[in-house]
This record gives sequence, C-alpha cells and structure tokens, in this order.
Amino acid sequence: MNYVRLHVNVDHVATVRQARGESYPDPVWAAAVCELAGADGITVHLREDRRHIVDRDVRILRETVRTVLNLEMAATDEMVEIACNLKPDLCTLVPEKREERTTEGGLAVEGETLEKSIKKLSDAGIAVSLFVDPEVPVVRASAGMGADIVELHTGDYCNARGGERAKELNRLAVAAEEAMGNDLRVAAGHGLDYPNVKEVAAIPGIEELNIGHAIIARALFSGMDRAVRDMIDTIRDGVFCA
Repeated sequence: MNYVRLHVNVDHVATVRQARGESYPDPVWAAAVCELAGADGITVHLREDRRHIVDRDVRILRETVRTVLNLEMAATDEMVEIACNLKPDLCTLVPEKREERTTEGGLAVEGETLEKSIKKLSDAGIAVSLFVDPEVPVVRASAGMGADIVELHTGDYCNARGGERAKELNRLAVAAEEAMGNDLRVAAGHGLDYPNVKEVAAIPGIEELNIGHAIIARALFSGMDRAVRDMIDTIRDGVFCA
C-alpha cells in the first residue's frame, strides 16, 4: 500500500482563539507541534470573513512551515492575489458561503472565473487543487480546467450508515481511479475521523488526507502531539473494503 500523507488543518485552533479575541491558542504553534509529530503538511482556510484563520497567520505560517503549506480559499480576486504574493506550496480552491459552519459540498467546476484563477495560480508556480464531489464528470472537468490535484469530498461517506457507506466508499474509489486516468493527483477530506479514515486511506490512488476537526477535538484530551500520531497510525492501518 502506498504511503498516504496527512495534512493537518489547524483552523479550529484559531476558532478557539477568535472566540475570546485573544492571541492564544496560536495556530502557528499548533502547526509546529503537528509537524514535529509527523504531519506531512499544514492546511489552513483563509475565509473572506476571517472567522478563524487571519492574514497574520498565513504570513507567519509561510515563513515557519517546513513541510507543505496548503492554503484553502475561494476563487476570488482577493484570495488569488494573496496567494500569489504568499506563495504557499499548494492552493485548494473550495466553495464558500458566509452562513455555513464549514465547507459544504464540492466546488462547481465551471466558469471563466475559476479557470482564470487556476491559471493565475499556476503561472505563479503554485500547485492547484480543487475540492470536488466524487463524481466522474466533475473530475474530468477539473482536469480540463488545468488543476493539478483533486481533493475528493468525503462528507457523504462520513455521514452514510449501513450499506450506504460501502456505496459511498466505492464512489470515492471510482472518482480516484478517474482522476489518475486524467493525470490528476488525488487527495481526500472532510469529516474524516479516527473510526472512519482507514477505508478511505486505503483507496488506490489517494495520496493525501486533509483532517482537522477530529484531530483538534482529540487534542483537547490527549494533546496535539498524541492526536496527530494516533491519526498517522490509524491511516497506516487502512484496509480498502469497497
């Protein structure tokens, strides 16, 4: 089985900080602990409303992250400009609504605005990932838009129960196979937790998982270092069973 990289999303460390308007806990510190614990990358979502991660965070993270910095963002002129100046290793373009608690559903892979955003980021030397639903036509459209990577939305799999979970796992596997056939690298994320991550980690072609909330939640009780190490161990035990 191929090694699957873990990128830890530290947004919710910033959520706790912003709840009181303090300078702590610092997502930059959290990112350093995650890397020391073995994380292969750090993911942050700089939202339009700056509800958790703020500009200061991404500036410092660009200077301090020693693995891979993945900047999640909407495909807007403001965010593209920030990314082109910041030069993260990777930008993941996601849909964004002000009223949502977290990203809901995959990106609509269509339109001149998205295509221009991808081109501008690519021209700046930044790898581009699209956060998409695990559907074959959407994956093909992503390749046609010039993306380097697709991150498959695992939310439906995580919410499924009984026989529906196997169907959703197979849906992810088919989308991953399609992505590889279109020369796209494959990541996955959203809602993944310690009990449900193994099967996704073992899907052929998936190289990277983006996980945040579950790790931050466990860290409240076990500490960040242990929470990251536990997730890495769980991923490496993955067995694909669709």
